[in-house]
Amino acid sequence: MGEEQEQGFVIRDRRGRGEEAPQAAAAPKSPTPEAAPAEAHHADAHGYAGHLPVNFSSFVISMGSSALMLMGEQLDPQQPSMPLNLPQAKEIIDLLSMLEEKTRGNLTSDEQVVMKDMLYALRMKFVSLTSGKPSIHTP
Repeated sequence: MGEEQEQGFVIRDRRGRGEEAPQAAAAPKSPTPEAAPAEAHHADAHGYAGHLPVNFSSFVISMGSSALMLMGEQLDPQQPSMPLNLPQAKEIIDLLSMLEEKTRGNLTSDEQVVMKDMLYALRMKFVSLTSGKPSIHTP
């Protein structure tokens, strides 16, 4: 075997790009004009207005991002990096592995790809950290 260069993992967040949430389209209108401004203010004050609901892929990406941060990745350059916590990162990887097993045959092809790619990236990062070999870091 020759030296293989590890390819970087790319996460593409396609939420909020012109697609309206199905629940938002089916939401009933307020019965009175007075109720609408109060509801809109409530949603804006908490930052929920216009956000898509959590789905399986966004959940996997969120869990994977947490594991990457626990393995020393700095996902936001403006935030301080977290200290390494490999046991907790391994726990997240194990949880995602269990989810992959339990959901086998019940995911869409896109969800399968997200799960497979995320687990691959997390496992490779974890192995590189625990084996003492430096991982290739792509900004």
